[in-house]
Amino acid sequence: MSLTLRFLGAAETVTGSRYLLCDGERQVLVDCGLFQGYKSLRLRNREDPGFDPAHIAAVILTHAHLDHSGWLPRLHALGFDGPIYCTPSTLALCRILLPDAGRLQEEDARYANAHGFSKHRPALPLFTEADALRVLARFRTVDFGDTFGPTPALTARLSQAGHLLGAASVHLAGAGTSVLFSGDLGRQNDPIMPPPAAPPAADHVVIESTYGNRVHTDVPPDDEIAGIVAATAARAGSVIIPSFAVGRAQALLLILARLMRQQRIPRLPAFLDSPMAIDATAIYLAHRGEHRLDDDDCRAIQGVATMIHTADESRQLNRRDGPMIVVAASGMATGGRVLHHLRARGGDPRNAIVLCGYQAGGTRGAQLANGERTLRIHGQDVEIRAQVHQIASLSAHADAPALAAWLQRLPAPPRRVFVTHGEPDAADALRRRIGHWPGWSATVPRHGDEAVL
Repeated sequence: MSLTLRFLGAAETVTGSRYLLCDGERQVLVDCGLFQGYKSLRLRNREDPGFDPAHIAAVILTHAHLDHSGWLPRLHALGFDGPIYCTPSTLALCRILLPDAGRLQEEDARYANAHGFSKHRPALPLFTEADALRVLARFRTVDFGDTFGPTPALTARLSQAGHLLGAASVHLAGAGTSVLFSGDLGRQNDPIMPPPAAPPAADHVVIESTYGNRVHTDVPPDDEIAGIVAATAARAGSVIIPSFAVGRAQALLLILARLMRQQRIPRLPAFLDSPMAIDATAIYLAHRGEHRLDDDDCRAIQGVATMIHTADESRQLNRRDGPMIVVAASGMATGGRVLHHLRARGGDPRNAIVLCGYQAGGTRGAQLANGERTLRIHGQDVEIRAQVHQIASLSAHADAPALAAWLQRLPAPPRRVFVTHGEPDAADALRRRIGHWPGWSATVPRHGDEAVL
């Protein structure tokens, strides 16, 4: 018996993380993410996934972000009924992320049908809130360091990856070999999460490469945000910050609270317009031992912004005069309430749009970062005259030197390193870096490739 590994997501792209491991009789899926960004990628969410969901024995999640977990409701609806293993914190976050994603899918479909801008008649959600609630019953929690068996022939163990509350690297062993999936690796100096743990020995490694060709700036994000907010307030403008609801929103609130307390920015009205981010903040506060935040930090995060719960309250924000700060999901402006704020305030040159972290190709965030000034929002072209800023120093991903350092902490070089979860230039840059090390071999798999381990 041998292990085979198929790359069915996050290969040649930074999204849709899905790895299919077969031990000869049973199949295990490591991550089950949504494809996001370019339309050609998003279409994969509705296509044949390359396997029969009913034949999957188990799923192991590295973490809760939707590009790693968001296809689970669809997997379950298509026949999967096995266990889904993850850390307790990942389950807590999935309990808000997945139903929220289902609600957004339904809301977007209703909005498209009501306003007639979808090419499909009728527009249908990929999955519903009810689908998401059903799949949550399949989750089983595992603590970091505990050994468990997703199949009789495989043993698995999770180690801390940083990056996000509950995020893990996954080590699987069986058939005389082993493979380590890095998951998304965090940074050494992340304001909220501790750094990744040292990786255990493995014969094969699958490593992410989101920032495989970049080095993070040394400029503190506090300094960049302070300058943007102060300048925008001086011209009576508002600051709109598209933000990931989990991790990034909490870091932004902490920075804003700190800057106001230090009187480096004026005490502007600030709003967190994302029910999911509000719920996620409560989860961070409930898991004090897994992050760097102390009691003062937690109080600051809770108190710096007005929490916007309802769609009605969100609409009222767009009738309010500035200056103010609005933090709203989603982080790459692919959907959610931030689109309404961009539509309402993006045309005013007094305002500022702040992009925090990686913007995947094909998203509105990437369009803005690349200098485009017309966005297609809800079937209409919206001209953007607001100032656009990108703050890469707030990324929760390790950069190229940190990815290399994590690999070099392995007890011995693995037989092969598979470089995934990155755009082609980023993945190839990390592959070339690894290839310069004596005794190391690295490849960038294509979508659908299979490797015998």
